[in-house]
Amino acid sequence: MKMKKLVALFATAAMTMSLTACGGAAEAPAEAPAADTAAEETTEAAAETTEAAETTEAADTADIDYGTGEIKVWVADNVVDFTKAQIDKFIGDHSEFSGYTFTVEAVGEGDAAGNMITDVEAGADIYAFAQDQIARLVTAGALEEVAPENVDMVTSQNDAGSVAAATVGSTLYAYPLTSDNGYFLYYDKSVVTDPSTLEGILADCEAAGKSLYMEINSGWYQTAFFFATGCDLTYDTDDQGNFTKANVTYASDNGLIALKKMIDLKESKAFQNGSAIGEATNVAAIVDGTWDSGAAQELFGDNYACAKLPTFQGADGKTYQMSGFGGFKLLGVKPQEDENKLMVCDAVAAYLAGEEVQLARYNEVGWGPSNINAQQSDEVKSDEALSALAEQLAFTIPQGQYPGDYWGLATSLGDSIISGELTSSSSDDDLMKALQDFQDTCISYAQ
Repeated sequence: MKMKKLVALFATAAMTMSLTACGGAAEAPAEAPAADTAAEETTEAAAETTEAAETTEAADTADIDYGTGEIKVWVADNVVDFTKAQIDKFIGDHSEFSGYTFTVEAVGEGDAAGNMITDVEAGADIYAFAQDQIARLVTAGALEEVAPENVDMVTSQNDAGSVAAATVGSTLYAYPLTSDNGYFLYYDKSVVTDPSTLEGILADCEAAGKSLYMEINSGWYQTAFFFATGCDLTYDTDDQGNFTKANVTYASDNGLIALKKMIDLKESKAFQNGSAIGEATNVAAIVDGTWDSGAAQELFGDNYACAKLPTFQGADGKTYQMSGFGGFKLLGVKPQEDENKLMVCDAVAAYLAGEEVQLARYNEVGWGPSNINAQQSDEVKSDEALSALAEQLAFTIPQGQYPGDYWGLATSLGDSIISGELTSSSSDDDLMKALQDFQDTCISYAQ
């Protein structure tokens, strides 16, 4: 396995630290009782055996030659200096990798995948990317699967959403970096007394003459309703990244429940279409993301509060938890011909995606950790927006790849509600026709 020697090295270091942490033996009495002589000899023999084993293993790992070379790293511009400093720290602690020179370049998560797919050989050895690009990267041969020895560590230490985002089929292909892209509820707690239900929020806003903002003519936000009721909307791709199949179930009883709730929302006098708090007026609640947390705090002041998205009651009388898309930043390693270089890349990627660095990254630039322990740190837990998002992400699906035309189609569906073409007076047949047209068009994008 590609990390076997490296894991053995770290295991030896861990064993040594563990033994050191146990401290020295208690001071022996001046004259030990004769009955203890055999026990002492046995203990000394065991210690000598352990010492010999450790010496042999240390010698074996010390003899590993990881070679020399250059490793290119791509990360977003605002974490270039941070990443350089973290890599320098890691190499300083692991001189066995000092034969490698690291170059950290500014290539954003949105651009990294396109650049890698265009020319894998010229691309970065380690790179951060948005989770919706993972299938394209795998089919292009631009992602090495996570080292088998690291899989348990990654899956146990990061939240389920980020692990799912880093997985294609049953294979883990990337190291989660963040769980901080998605939407949730900002609200004015002097107006909204209970943010747990959509009906309650609307009632409070209506009573106060305030507005609830949500962008229902967006293919990103409107999935909050459809995914809540159990509808599917995903695409399969082939090895070239072409869309081969659309998995869409909007034209269904579940889709009808979701569409009717969107119509109910629009017909509330408190509703306003939008998702940018900087453009909202007379607002008491808004569905938005962490990127607007500063603006929300400034607007609501002492009444600033955050929560996961609410539940809603469907036309069938059942309660549904609003869902939607979740977004994650991932760190990938490019396949390497040199096995030693691959082991070094894996070690660095695992470190950059680990608890310590995720927490440091949050403190430096505010990226929300995917690491479970980091999420439970005092710093992160005190961040109300990230806490609300973390709770909401448990109900979402990672955003995959979607045809460009899907987004315009989703806007049209929302616009038909906003314009009054589809209303609470529309028949179920008319509503189902709109859903069927939407679904058929979605499917056509993969044909």
